[in-house]
Amino acid sequence: MEKVIGLSHLFMTVFLHCFANFMVVPAITDVTMAALCPGEDECSLAIYLTGAQQAVTGLGSLMIMPLVGNLSDIYGRKVMLTLPITLSIFPLLILAYSRTRYYFYAYYVLKTLFSMATEGSVQFLALAYVADNVSESRRAAVFGIMSGFASSSFVLGNLSTRFLSTSAVFQVAAAMSIVALVYMRVFLQESIASNVASCKSSETECLLEKSPSKKWNLFKTLPSLNESISLLKTSPTFSKAAVVAFFITAADVGLFSSLTYYLKAQFHFNKDQFADLMIIAGIAGVVSQLIIMPALTPLMGEEKMLSLGLFFACAHIVLYSVAWAPWVPYAAATLSLLASFALPCLRSIASKQTGPHEQGKVQGCITGIGSFANIVSPLAFSPLTALFLSDNAPFHFPGFSIMCSGLVAMIAFVHSTTIRPNPIPSKSDICSSSTVDPLV
Repeated sequence: MEKVIGLSHLFMTVFLHCFANFMVVPAITDVTMAALCPGEDECSLAIYLTGAQQAVTGLGSLMIMPLVGNLSDIYGRKVMLTLPITLSIFPLLILAYSRTRYYFYAYYVLKTLFSMATEGSVQFLALAYVADNVSESRRAAVFGIMSGFASSSFVLGNLSTRFLSTSAVFQVAAAMSIVALVYMRVFLQESIASNVASCKSSETECLLEKSPSKKWNLFKTLPSLNESISLLKTSPTFSKAAVVAFFITAADVGLFSSLTYYLKAQFHFNKDQFADLMIIAGIAGVVSQLIIMPALTPLMGEEKMLSLGLFFACAHIVLYSVAWAPWVPYAAATLSLLASFALPCLRSIASKQTGPHEQGKVQGCITGIGSFANIVSPLAFSPLTALFLSDNAPFHFPGFSIMCSGLVAMIAFVHSTTIRPNPIPSKSDICSSSTVDPLV
C-alpha cells in the first residue's frame, strides 16, 4: 500500500508538470508569429526557428538523456526529477513578464539551452519510477495510466488556455511549474534504493552484464556510447523497439512542428482553435489510456497494441495532411483514441528487456534515440513546411510535409509487426514479482 501511495504522488507530479507545459502550447504559435512576423498568417522565419530549436534540443538530449538515466539508477529518480522540473520554470517566467520581440528571443535561447538537458526527462524518469514499483505483468497497464494522467493534464491545460488571455496563460503556467516542484520535493518518496539492493543480492541477469563490453564499469556514472550500443546488441526485441521509437518520434516531431503553422496558414486558426483541437485529442487520449488500454492490453498483448496504435497514428497524420475543410483536423484528432496506445506499449516492451535496477538506463536510451530523431526530423520537415506553405511551392499541396510524416509513421508500424513477445519469463521477472508489491 505504501508503494501505491508513492505512485499516486508520482502521477500528481507528472500531472502538474505537464499541465504547466501543455497549457502554453496553443499560445506559443501566436506569440512567435506576433514577435517575428506581426500581422501575418505565414512566417518562414518562425518555422525555421522552431525547427532549429527542436534540432538543437534533440542533439543535447541525445548526449545527456542516457547520462540522466544512468545517474537516476545510482542516485535515485527523485533527485534527477528535481533538475528538469526546476529548469522548466525560468523560460515561462520570461514570457509571463513580457512577450515582445526581445523577450521572446530571451525565452527562445533559454528554452533551447534548458531543453537540451531536460527535454523528455520527466517522462522517462517517471516511467523508470513506475518500473521500480510495478511487476512486469502489470507494467504496460500502469504505463498507460500514467500516460492517461498526462493526457488529462493536456486536456485541462488546453481548456484553461481557451479561457485565459495570452499573458495569463504564461503566468499560470509558471505558477503551476513551481507548485509541481514543491509538491514533488515534499510528497514523492524515493524508489530506487531498496529495489536496487534487493535485485543486486539475487541472481538477476541484466543486458549490460550479459554484454561482452565492460568498458562502462570504468566510469559508472558516465555512460559511454558503447554502453548504449551494448543495450541494443544484447536484445533483438530491444533493438526493434529502438528502431520503432526512432521512426515514431520522427513522425510526431514532423507533425507537431508543422501542424500549427499549416492550420494557421490554411484555415487561419488561432490560440482558441488550437486549444479546441488539442482538447479533443487529449480527451481521446484520456479515454484510451485510462479505460480502453488497461482492458485490451491483457487480451491482445503489448506487441499487437503497439502495432494497432501505430497504424492509427499514421492514419490520423495523413488525415491532417489532406484536410479540405476546417472540421477535418477535429475529425483527425479523434483518432488519437487509438493512436495513444503506441508509446506506453513501446516503453513497456523496452522495460521488460532488462533487470529492475537498469530501468533508468533503458528508458534513457530510448529517449536518447528519440532525441536523435528530434535532430533529424526538423532538418527534413521544416524546409518542406516552409516551402509548401509559401508561394514558391513546386505544386499545391500545403500539407505535403505532414503527409511525409505519415509515411514515416507507416515505417514504424511495419517494423513494429516484427516484434514478438518473449516466450520465456526472464530471471528479472522473478526478481520483480518477488520484490514489488502489486498495484491495486
